[in-house]
Amino acid sequence: MMMKMINKFKHAIKKELLYYFLTLLVLALIMHIDLLSDPLSRLQMMQEKENYTHPFLYSFVIYFIILVLRKIIDFVAGILEKKKKKQ
Repeated sequence: MMMKMINKFKHAIKKELLYYFLTLLVLALIMHIDLLSDPLSRLQMMQEKENYTHPFLYSFVIYFIILVLRKIIDFVAGILEKKKKKQ
């Protein structure tokens, strides 16, 4: 019983990390299109300016907004499903 819960938790964490890193990648490519043509110069500029954390913070904010929207949709879908079962 406990192992099943732990495995379910691990799966959920892996899924959310995948969503977060996909958000990070998509935002990076949208904001810095030069990552596709010359990634080393972009990384060098990041190193010179010492702004390592802003991509992670921006991605977390967008990820959190998407997470809240996903949970609201799940909640509403659950309510609609319960109403459908009662009929």
